Amino acid sequence: MRLSRSMSSPALSPLTALSPLDGRYAAALAPLRPLLSEYGLMQRRVQVEVEWLIALSDAGFAEFPPLPETARDALRALVQGFGEADAQAIKAIEKTTNHDVKAVEYWIKSRVRSQALPGLARALEFIHFACTSEDINNTSHALMLGAAREQVLLPALDGIAARLQAMAHAHAGVPMLSRTHGQTASPTTVGKEAANVLARLRRARERIAAVQLPAKMNGAVGNYNAHLAAWPDFDWEAFARHVVEERLGLVFNPYSIQIEPHDGIAELFDAVVRADTLLIDWCRDVWGYISLGYFKQKTRAGEVGSSTMPHKVNPIDFENAEGNFGLANALLSHLSQKLPISRWQRDLTDSTALRNMGVALGYALLGCTSLARGMDKLELNEAALAADLDAAWEVLAEPVQTVMRRYGLPDPYERLKDYTRGKAMTREFMHAFIDTLHELPVAERERLKALTPAGYTGLAAALARRI
Repeated sequence: MRLSRSMSSPALSPLTALSPLDGRYAAALAPLRPLLSEYGLMQRRVQVEVEWLIALSDAGFAEFPPLPETARDALRALVQGFGEADAQAIKAIEKTTNHDVKAVEYWIKSRVRSQALPGLARALEFIHFACTSEDINNTSHALMLGAAREQVLLPALDGIAARLQAMAHAHAGVPMLSRTHGQTASPTTVGKEAANVLARLRRARERIAAVQLPAKMNGAVGNYNAHLAAWPDFDWEAFARHVVEERLGLVFNPYSIQIEPHDGIAELFDAVVRADTLLIDWCRDVWGYISLGYFKQKTRAGEVGSSTMPHKVNPIDFENAEGNFGLANALLSHLSQKLPISRWQRDLTDSTALRNMGVALGYALLGCTSLARGMDKLELNEAALAADLDAAWEVLAEPVQTVMRRYGLPDPYERLKDYTRGKAMTREFMHAFIDTLHELPVAERERLKALTPAGYTGLAAALARRI
């Protein structure tokens, strides 16, 4: 049935949102919304404009003496008290200006005019003084990403890391059959496999945390042209560095065109991609372990695994996490490749792309949320692990041929290959082979016969416990 075009569109709600981030998954994305939304961008723009203005008043210009504390407090209150009504007011101005940053400037001026405080009247035309829009935007984006990284993204990764460490320690000594190329291989432990992922995640987290977020405040094409037109003898580069580094807490970039080249943002997004990628790897491994029966999943009353097969408890959290990490990486990779490229001194392709920072990192956060929920449901099935190990005595061909090498027995690898390949090995078959090794000392033969697949885990338990 075709829907009539005359049907009215439903009101915007979580059910009608085009993006599932603002629909089905809206609650999970609440921590990012005030930081990476257009609302968050507006608030940061106000912050940058205010700090630039206050810094100008402290620069020693006779035409703009230092603002009194009451005026400074009033200006900074515009940032601290910024709310949805303020954002809506800026949007209303933008309908006339058709320019989002100019709308912020006009909004600040209107608020300054409404406050009869000493010094503020003189400050009016120093709002947005000598700035290009990108002086405000690039610093705002850096502030947004810094806050999202520290307040949301890193804590989400830390939550995954804490779960991995708990698993590594709790199951450090629980033996598990390895599978290389999908075939039985030398055993490991459940805890060691979690420790492997944790070690990778810690390195990835360090790379994310270490990325510097550069910013510039150097005018229309990066040369302080307008600044020097007003005060030719003033050290504008030192002033801009002061505002960026000391007032905003960012890293000063002295070389740019109209836009800051976004290399820092690209580096940050690439680092997030690395973390997402290794977590996709973990999602797929756990999915496989659930399929093998190594893990069970805790169920909730009333929860349905399949619409037609009542017995099923599907690993949906790990599947959702994998899918969302993939979406995040697709967007983050595009942004990291696109953002550092600008035609000549400026084009607007970065502007529209940057509006999707929250979408890209939103999918990364959603992946972490789903993965954490899935890991919290896992219950180890030690009986299944033990049964698989007991059915894989062929894995002891490795230690047997290695001991044979130690004592100089001829062709140990080839002899074990002929004896084990393509055959179902049992304890008895393996012991029968060991009994033929008369060249080995009796104590060595007995030591090898005492070995079991479950006991052949090397340093796995110790490595898992120390992480």
